[in-house]
Formats: sequence, structure tokens, C-alpha cells
Amino acid sequence: MTNADLLPSLLFRINENQLALEAAILELTRWVEQRGAGEVGANVRGALTAIDRNEEFIKLTLALLLTPD
Repeated sequence: MTNADLLPSLLFRINENQLALEAAILELTRWVEQRGAGEVGANVRGALTAIDRNEEFIKLTLALLLTPD
């Protein structure tokens, strides 16, 4: 297996990690908001919009990379 063959798998796993971190951060955000720190929660949710904004592009790109020629 060449380094080029490993790249799609690596990117897929990095994306999985990113989505798992997003889910964990959202759970913590809900916990913080329940304790009255709405402004902190709003700031975190705003920062996480980048993940949402880029998710579809990442999925499409990974699908292309993982599709055999």
C-alpha cells in the first residue's frame, strides 16, 4: 500500500474525529446553557458553524477519493 492509498482513509478518520468532537462539544454546550451561561453557549454554537458549513463538501470529496477508478 502506497502513501497515496492511505490518504483517503486518513481523511475519512480525521473527518470522523471532527464530527465526534463536534458532538461532544455540543453536549457540553447544552450542559453549560442549562446552568445559565447562554452567552457562552451561543459563542460555542457560532464557532461550530464552520464544521456544519464544511461537512457536505468534506463528505463529497471523501466519496470521490474513496470511489475506485
